Amino acid sequence: MWENIPPPGLLARARLLAAPAVGVSVVRGLEEITGHPVEQGFPGTPPEEPFICVGATLPHTLRDGPLVWFHSVNAGTDALLSAGPWPPGVLLTRTVGRMGERIAQYVLAWVLADCQSVPEFAAQHARAEWRRLPSELVSGQTAVIYGTGRIGSAVAGLLRACGLRTVGVGRGSRAAPAGFDRVVGAGDDAGPLASARWVVSTLPLTPATAGFFGADRFAGMGGATFINVGRGATVDMRALEAGLHSGAVGGAVLDVLPEEPAAPGDRGWRLPRTVITSHSAGITADEDVLTDFAACWEALAAGRVPGTAVDVGRGY
Repeated sequence: MWENIPPPGLLARARLLAAPAVGVSVVRGLEEITGHPVEQGFPGTPPEEPFICVGATLPHTLRDGPLVWFHSVNAGTDALLSAGPWPPGVLLTRTVGRMGERIAQYVLAWVLADCQSVPEFAAQHARAEWRRLPSELVSGQTAVIYGTGRIGSAVAGLLRACGLRTVGVGRGSRAAPAGFDRVVGAGDDAGPLASARWVVSTLPLTPATAGFFGADRFAGMGGATFINVGRGATVDMRALEAGLHSGAVGGAVLDVLPEEPAAPGDRGWRLPRTVITSHSAGITADEDVLTDFAACWEALAAGRVPGTAVDVGRGY
């Protein structure tokens, strides 16, 4: 699938275009990394010469030109790939940077808040109520983490460092990546789900993961707290609502929703024992974009496939 990696000679003469929203510090950094001047803004018609784009979206007007590489400033590429057929032979890379670290700390924060009754204490404070509430230790409990890539592994590693058992769910049973005690396939997750105290999704949105968390999976949770830091459309929100009302799902922390931003009337705001955090768990920093672009540039200069290259057939 990587036979069309652009050769170093092509990169050396390609024009470098950056989307209008790309910040000044990123533009300057791109120029330092490549030695090329950056043309800010996407033209209405594609250049005649080979070109590289950096941005969040790829206009349709540029998809038919001699584009050789698009570097996304985001980790998720579902919006790019769902906007139309990806241009044949064009390399797509994405930005992850320290997002795994940020998301892992976000997940740990909510896990600890869950154990220490932080939301309940905050509610008591608002009522000026003095009442002791029980707490629990995270050590020895189980977190099931869907997605075993860079972000899922970062989440697993931090939770495991706090003494949790970490079970990853990936495309199939295999040797456990760093951070996981073991990994099972998506068809073998019923047992881990039933014993989990927390269920964390880091899944990307692809045709295979749309609506992945449905009635069966939520009904199979034994009161676990569900934390979604992946993509909102991987969750059937009606099924989650039913799981919360039945008690099969003990609570939910949703950083992502199928439709964003959520309107004031969105049903998600009224789900019981649920907190929505407005897609804030892993906000991309300028340094992340430059770090990953530089790694891609170095890999391509050496004739290697970048570590953040996207298999457009799979969607990640």
